[in-house]
Amino acid sequence: GGEQQMLAIARILRTGVEMLLLDEPTEGLAPVIVQRIGELLATLKKRGMTILLVEQNFRFAARIADRFYLMDHGKVVDGFPVAALSAHSDRLREVLGV
Repeated sequence: GGEQQMLAIARILRTGVEMLLLDEPTEGLAPVIVQRIGELLATLKKRGMTILLVEQNFRFAARIADRFYLMDHGKVVDGFPVAALSAHSDRLREVLGV
């Protein structure tokens, strides 16, 4: 689970990539592991790495993201910068139920 996810990220980082693509990295993981992955991604972001994160756990993604895109049935239905998050709270509830 979480250990494998962390190891996979570490392996990729050793290649010197500048962009990290992650699809549901927290799915099915214990909260403590989710927190560790979040800390790692926040550190990578601070170091200038580009991260494209697909994540259903909105609260996890909200701590890392600069910009949000909402998808519904496989299509992007909205997008906005993190600074506009509170202005889009009704839309978030509508699409995500958060």
